Amino acid sequence: MKTLDNRRLRLGVAIAAAALVGGALIAGSQIDAVDKTEAAEPAALRAAAPRAAEKRVFAGIRQQGAVLGNEQAPLTLVEFADLQCPYCAQWARGTLPVVVSRYVRAGALRIEFRPLTFLGSDSLLAARTAVAAGTHGRLWDVVHGLYQVQGAENSGWVTDDVLADVVGRAGLDYDRVAADRDLPAVERELTKAQTEATAAGVTGVPAFALGRTGGQLTLLRLSSLGPEGIIPTIEAELAQ
Repeated sequence: MKTLDNRRLRLGVAIAAAALVGGALIAGSQIDAVDKTEAAEPAALRAAAPRAAEKRVFAGIRQQGAVLGNEQAPLTLVEFADLQCPYCAQWARGTLPVVVSRYVRAGALRIEFRPLTFLGSDSLLAARTAVAAGTHGRLWDVVHGLYQVQGAENSGWVTDDVLADVVGRAGLDYDRVAADRDLPAVERELTKAQTEATAAGVTGVPAFALGRTGGQLTLLRLSSLGPEGIIPTIEAELAQ
């Protein structure tokens, strides 16, 4: 099997937000094999992805803060991701819509997003914006929108113009969301994300923990970033 791109996912660097939470996460991969084709696709081509399909992913599904789906769903999936990570974007574009359609819409699964920010300042600004959008019930729309237009790591691609466009397409006022980025609630969410990642033993992104809602979650090791990498595990958990 292929090994992950060491430069991107076996990081060997402290999380940029570590100063905020008093710790650092050294990252490696939670994925056994990755198809790099889409992750290597030029950003300009990804930015041209149809916006209509993007909007349909979460239409009509309840969002509250970092949570997508019915709070009473029997299963919870926690996703740990950096909004600059190309493999996180690959999973979001190709696999998340399938999982949402099949399990979240059916009320069988709820998903929680945990933004990590180890790749740099663009990661932190993107994460703060997404979490701030979550205070208005649109975190998942903003996260997904940012993955559609993701640029090269630390290239300065997370600009006000990009954020305003993504936030606007999520149906929110960008000035209001931007003003909320420094709220204590946003800071707490970022701290919570790193604390949970460290406690769970996350060593790379994207990483996922799955289990019964309200119970112990287990960190997964996926064989692939495609739907075939996670669907059998969800099905097995639902069958218990």
